Amino acid sequence: MVAFGKKLKDRQIEEWQGYYINYKLMKKKVKQYARQIETGGTEHRHVLKDFSRMLDTQIEKIVLFLLEQQGILSSRIAKLAEQQETLQMEFDLVKTADLREAYRDIGRDLLKLLFFVEINAIGLRKILKKFDKRFGYRFTDYYVKTRANHPYSQLQQVFKHVGLGAVVGAISRNLVELEDRQGSYQSIYDQPTRPLQDPVIDTIRAAVDRLSYSTNFLTFLGQHALIMHEELSMPTEETSDDQRYNFTSLFLNLMNTFLYMVNTYIIVPTADDYSMSLGAAPTVCGIVIGSMAVAQIFSSIYFSAWSNKSYFKPLVFSSVLLFIGNVMYALAYDFDSITVLLLGRLFCGLGSARAVNRRYISDCVPLKIRMQASAGFVSASALGMACGPALAGLLQVNFKVYMIHVDQNTLPGWVMAVAWLFYLIWLSICFREPARLSHIDLVPDYAPRQVGGGCLEKGATQPLLSSEAHLDGEDDDNMSEERSEDSHAPVSSLKAAYKLLTPSVKVQLLIYFMLKYAMEILLAESSVITSYYFHWTTGKVSVFLVCLGLTVLPVNIIVGSNISNMFEDRQILLASEVMVFFGILASFHVINPYTATQYVLSGLVMFVSAEVLEGVNLSLLSRVMSSRLSRGTYNGGLLSTEAGTIARVIADATITLGGYAGESRLLNVTLLPSLAICILTIICTCLTYNSQY
Repeated sequence: MVAFGKKLKDRQIEEWQGYYINYKLMKKKVKQYARQIETGGTEHRHVLKDFSRMLDTQIEKIVLFLLEQQGILSSRIAKLAEQQETLQMEFDLVKTADLREAYRDIGRDLLKLLFFVEINAIGLRKILKKFDKRFGYRFTDYYVKTRANHPYSQLQQVFKHVGLGAVVGAISRNLVELEDRQGSYQSIYDQPTRPLQDPVIDTIRAAVDRLSYSTNFLTFLGQHALIMHEELSMPTEETSDDQRYNFTSLFLNLMNTFLYMVNTYIIVPTADDYSMSLGAAPTVCGIVIGSMAVAQIFSSIYFSAWSNKSYFKPLVFSSVLLFIGNVMYALAYDFDSITVLLLGRLFCGLGSARAVNRRYISDCVPLKIRMQASAGFVSASALGMACGPALAGLLQVNFKVYMIHVDQNTLPGWVMAVAWLFYLIWLSICFREPARLSHIDLVPDYAPRQVGGGCLEKGATQPLLSSEAHLDGEDDDNMSEERSEDSHAPVSSLKAAYKLLTPSVKVQLLIYFMLKYAMEILLAESSVITSYYFHWTTGKVSVFLVCLGLTVLPVNIIVGSNISNMFEDRQILLASEVMVFFGILASFHVINPYTATQYVLSGLVMFVSAEVLEGVNLSLLSRVMSSRLSRGTYNGGLLSTEAGTIARVIADATITLGGYAGESRLLNVTLLPSLAICILTIICTCLTYNSQY
């Protein structure tokens, strides 16, 4: 696998070589700093100051050249505009065609400039990452924070490509004006939704999409799904995604996500009553709820592997298992068997296709709408979480159909079985299996193209981070480090994936484990606790759980649109952990009487804080995980899913084991592990970030 320094050298446009980031020099500087610090020849503060100054100089060089090239393009557009004015007076078909081609030539030159910005932006991110990794600092956070909004900083010019949008707009508008409008007097502004069908403009838009890094709600919500995106995708790969994309198939994929979350939470308000009706203790509800999560630990792996070959077949298999599992769950009462009840939930867990849902979005949705699809995945999950308990609250019936009992305990199983049956029929009719990409499909065309010279061919038609046969000699001494950092090949085992996790990523997975554990304790034991202390009915428990579920999207909107722009992610992370700690602490039964107000308010504080923590934590994970975990069976989404699922299994087992202490002690017994894990994560977070600064 080729080191980035070699790729940077190979992808440079020859006449612009002096204006690229000097990655080779900066990498040597990092090694030099490391040797000087080891021998005591320099201080950390001197290293930070010197490296910051070097970065500033490199960025200034890039930006000044960028502005110069923008000026040249603008001058060319202005000259063409003068020619266009003369055509308004006297139409000439040949001159109009020549003028269109001249605008396209400017577009091709703009595309070269976009690749110039892109390769420099990636180089900056990589050298910052290398510096952090070598010295254990969080220098990247410091550097970006101090330069992002400073009036003299030019960092935003690189990462937000200021001014290039105006050039794209001018080219697009003038090409539309020169189109054969068949006597129409409307302009591009009168029809803003009218797309310009031009291959050059389409390529430019795709390049601009890759350069766009915003911090709005949509991006935040999309990262919440931990559907990881590769740092730079090939143009050929983006075209393949467009060809494979089908809206109906995406909708069915999201519907699977929604129904599965409904299936997970629809039984929570009645699980204790169902267990008691079968002769078990009410705290067995922990095992009933958790058995689905136990099976999901294994199903996530085989569904993720299966999605390498197909998406349709795993979704069909998932629907069949969930149909069977829900029928078994509903019939357990007539069989008078807790075993049938647990087997039904195990079948439901074995049908968990969330790994397929993530992979479909990651692999088959075009880059330009992938963030919206990722946000849809999170929204579907949140809506399902709220709808499950709401449905349970509405299913308050008691009757017989022949010899089959239908009541509030069994009806959720029947409703979900019917829902999965209808979904299976809909899936079979409407889902379109995406074409599988062969190795040849992913290899870009290296044949010469008439798109503005060999430089553009080198930069636009070849992937920036493609594989090469040999490494540059300058990188031989750091081959293993570059291979792990720059390789985009997916990992082949959980062990290999674990080796790619840095200490900070491991801490973030621990945080994810903690918040899922705490949330599962609150949700899964809610029916038992509220029944014992407050004598709540199933309807009241359902209302409480629905209210919790409905906070998910509003909380993410507030965090994604406002809070994340006001504070650093690490500050929000630590503050959320502290609030979860106080929420858990306030939930303990210490003072008599234990009131519903105390339970609801403390639970709300803990749950909302955990939601904020989950969003920020997964957003951070999506940015710091290795690019090798963006695709393949053992991807970043699978790792986070496994961490969360294991947490839920342990939490549900804790509830059942806590039942042996008696219902009067169940609340405090189950909250103690939550409190201990929360304290551990706070300590680990503080130690991790303190060691990095």
